[in-house]
Amino acid sequence: METEAYPVGDAAGHAFRGQTRRNGSLYLTRGHAYVYFIYGMYYCLNVSSERAGIGAGVLVRALEPIEGIELMKERRGSSPVRDLARGPGRLTVAMAIDMRDDGVDLCTDPSLWLGVADSEYRGRVSATTRIGLSRERSRAWRFYERGSAFVSGPRLVSARSAS
Repeated sequence: METEAYPVGDAAGHAFRGQTRRNGSLYLTRGHAYVYFIYGMYYCLNVSSERAGIGAGVLVRALEPIEGIELMKERRGSSPVRDLARGPGRLTVAMAIDMRDDGVDLCTDPSLWLGVADSEYRGRVSATTRIGLSRERSRAWRFYERGSAFVSGPRLVSARSAS
């Protein structure tokens, strides 16, 4: 899996200017989906990460497909497994995530939930700068499994081991 953090006060985060109709799900309790449309063509999935009323989240940038691969290929147009969910737009297409999922409790709602297969974790976590930002560019708040073929962007940009 690959993620990017957007904590409280982060000028690059969608919650920076305050709560709006669009970003309201970022202000729900931890573990809710915040889904938004970007570039007029892709959805992105974030997970709210604070107490109710405080806006912050984590963007899910990529994941390694473990189950449902044939369905993901159908949704993505028969992409190689490596590319099915390597990038936030590809991930939401592969997982059929859209605005209907905005606000879903990812811990309790069976329609969309996050989990990690314990036996699948193989590597160390690395931290680098986030991808495609114009503000807060120097912060190493992008986290990914070192050596994973399923990471969406540059693997060596300012890489350092995270604890």
